[in-house]
Amino acid sequence: MVASMGSEGTVRLRRPRPAPRPVAPGAVRVRRFAGVSLEERLAELERRLAAVEIAQSGGHGRASESASPEQWALTRLHEEFAAADERTGGVMFVGSGRLPSDEQFGWQVQFTTDDIVAYDWDEAADCLAALGSPIRLRLLREIIRGSRTAAQLSDLDEVGSSGEIYNHLRHLAATGWVHTVGRGRFEVPPNRVVPLLVALATARR
Repeated sequence: MVASMGSEGTVRLRRPRPAPRPVAPGAVRVRRFAGVSLEERLAELERRLAAVEIAQSGGHGRASESASPEQWALTRLHEEFAAADERTGGVMFVGSGRLPSDEQFGWQVQFTTDDIVAYDWDEAADCLAALGSPIRLRLLREIIRGSRTAAQLSDLDEVGSSGEIYNHLRHLAATGWVHTVGRGRFEVPPNRVVPLLVALATARR
């Protein structure tokens, strides 16, 4: 403690300031903000700037034009892949909403480009081919809208006989686009709702 004489002869005590810690020759003193060093903050800022540049350039690492506010998901995805050091990037499917049947859905999945390219594309043929039938697409749409039994689906015009409808439903079930719940009721599985909507959305011109 250090004593000093104040007014009217009073004595004040104050704690001396601690001497600065010695710094080794050649060392750099790093200032910290709320537990994060300035060096770490700069590294994070550089990472984010690099991700934004990649997003703006379409993946070539140099900004060519200003990012559109509507591309916030693309910018975030670039940041995620940059943080994971995924050089080839990838794709994400995500959706959240409410079906006409008043059922809520929310789902997402992410794949790297390497994962998709390495996948045996022949295995996807049957799954994609199942959506190539106008009648199957119509059945899927009606199921999404709330028609869940074979009897309800049989009331539709120009979808064939009950036997033909069952054949279509079996094909859709074999490829994962529908499954049975309860007795004689069909639904699109929760993990297939968003992929189905995405597949239909990509077909729009």
